[in-house]
Amino acid sequence: MSQASATPPTLQESQTSALLTLLNLNNPVEPLSNSAQPAGKSVASLKVPAPSGPPVWKVLVLDQYTKDVLATVLRVQDLRDVGVTLHVQLHSNRPPLPDVPAVYFVSPTLANIRRIAQDLEKNLYESFHLNFVEPLPRALLEELAAAVARDGTGDIVEQVLDQYLSFIAPSPSLFSLVPPPGAASTSAPNAAAGPSAPSIPHSTYAVLNSPTSTEQQIEEEIERVANGLFSVVVTMGHVPVIRAPRGNAAEMIAKKLEQKIRDAILSSARSHTPSLFAQDAAGLSNLQRPLLLILDRNIDLVPMLSHGWTYQALASDCLDMKLNRVVVSQPQKRSYDLDSKDFFWARNAANPFPQVAEEINTELNRYKQDAAEITRSTGVSDVNDIAQMDLSANAAHLKTAITALPELTARKAVLDTHMNIATALLEEIKRRGLDELFSTEEAVAKQSAQAILEFLRNPKPDVHPTAVDKLRLVLVWYLSVPDGAYTKEDVAELEKALRAAGADVAAFEYVRRTREISKMTAPSALGGTATPVAGTSTPGGELFKGFSALSNKLTDRLKDGGLENLISGVKNFLPANKLFPVTRLTEALMDPSAASNQSLQETDDYLFLDPRAPRNPNAGLGISGVGAPGGAGSGGSGRGRRMAFSEGIVFVVGGAGYVEYGNLEEWAKKTGKRVTYGGTEIVDPSGFVRVLESLGKASA
Repeated sequence: MSQASATPPTLQESQTSALLTLLNLNNPVEPLSNSAQPAGKSVASLKVPAPSGPPVWKVLVLDQYTKDVLATVLRVQDLRDVGVTLHVQLHSNRPPLPDVPAVYFVSPTLANIRRIAQDLEKNLYESFHLNFVEPLPRALLEELAAAVARDGTGDIVEQVLDQYLSFIAPSPSLFSLVPPPGAASTSAPNAAAGPSAPSIPHSTYAVLNSPTSTEQQIEEEIERVANGLFSVVVTMGHVPVIRAPRGNAAEMIAKKLEQKIRDAILSSARSHTPSLFAQDAAGLSNLQRPLLLILDRNIDLVPMLSHGWTYQALASDCLDMKLNRVVVSQPQKRSYDLDSKDFFWARNAANPFPQVAEEINTELNRYKQDAAEITRSTGVSDVNDIAQMDLSANAAHLKTAITALPELTARKAVLDTHMNIATALLEEIKRRGLDELFSTEEAVAKQSAQAILEFLRNPKPDVHPTAVDKLRLVLVWYLSVPDGAYTKEDVAELEKALRAAGADVAAFEYVRRTREISKMTAPSALGGTATPVAGTSTPGGELFKGFSALSNKLTDRLKDGGLENLISGVKNFLPANKLFPVTRLTEALMDPSAASNQSLQETDDYLFLDPRAPRNPNAGLGISGVGAPGGAGSGGSGRGRRMAFSEGIVFVVGGAGYVEYGNLEEWAKKTGKRVTYGGTEIVDPSGFVRVLESLGKASA
């Protein structure tokens, strides 16, 4: 146990493990035992235990939402490994397979319950293992029970289980919640849309901020988000200490979530059933609790709109990236899966783009060397000709070649994928002048309204930023400068320039109104008040010396099959080293000794909820060794609440973005903290602009 707990599993690993257990008819799937573990390998690599007989072959029945949850972390081959031979949609016509057990993994909705009851009545499968992605409400459970009793099908229902898995984890420390049933699905935009305009994906930010939302819609949304977060907390296995700013949706969600965790702890204690929180069962509940920080998106809109410069931020901005799939539409449409098994993505997603291009080059050269080594030792001229090798040749060399081939082929496929993605990104950077946009935004607080106007009216030759790019630049500037830095005339001029560029200014109107109402210049809401670290920021122009050389050489270089010299003149810069507001607030709560006084004053006033603490406000925190004043959610002095956390979950109500994720990840890496970042949705910048536009029109 001690070895395994040295590095606790990430959220993505915990979810994968829970899904494999579910597919294995809810028999635990063990991690490789430590004895059989080769040294240096991660203990968290999950393997299905070898069953004594052949595996139990089964059918998996999904709906649109659970398909997204599953597809993000498991491939078809992983399903085969646990004996799933067929996976089908719940609401499709399915042939009966009366001698095969079926695992259902679906959302708890009335339509799904009725369809399951029909399947039971028809005896479609040998036995039914029903798993719901989040808790099945009492009323629906009774509906199912009534149908089963009416049709006498109780003997083929093997299990009915709540799974607490209603979130999507595209990378080890990133997650979003599953959209509500009825929202446009993330993975199938054309599923049932018909000829009408593409439906806008569900947006919590829009629901919570729109003047047209009813009280009931807001209540339902807050309940849905609290349920999704509860799934995340249960999958993590620890009861967190919850912090949230007061007076917004984050506070309401925090209180609801605390109540849910309290109820779960209480009901398992009363009924003597195993606790939902795995670590409590292990008796580790008080040793090291994680922090759960719930923030409202309005704290900082800048990272949702700014132009990123890391590989993942550019992919999310320039390409169609949903879950783990990236679609490149030029020269022909192709989609690529980037998941945790992709070694290059895992290593480079958070790196600045020029560095990634160099890495591709390095890896390609390594591949060529390894391939050349094999061909040299076996005496064939090309790796692909190994099948035609002279079999009388040295058997040892042959064995080496055959062992090395699958790994080499897989590596080549990964590098080809990234070569194609990087090429597509370079084309976009060149066409839209993303390097210029990025460097302008890096130093945006120093720009005057005139400089921004000049940029909008006279872009460099051969550079064509889109209307949305220009709008985003103006929004980032507007949200980052102090009140006195512009006049009404400046704003009118900017609006005129945006209209001339063909941008929809509804988003600008909405942001202006919001800033006027809440005076978003409060330090926490200012993108510009990110704290720079002395001596590391670089003036904008310097960052990009030679970037045009990179673009010019693009086409001829790629024909040679390598990215050599592609980056020849590029200064390998890192974005200016500053903490975004969300990172700054996370630091104040997880590492108070390193945080600025301003951040600490802000966070001292945050709500403090400890689901383990007794309700009595004077009863301390219920954390061993910490006797800070104030109990669950009580007032108490904020200063006494400061404590360090080594693990944290940061959740943004209203959407998460890759630029902010990169900033938080970089801080976590530097400080050695484990931080998982998530939001109600993962939104790309253009998607967030569309949300702001819709709000601008709704409140006009």
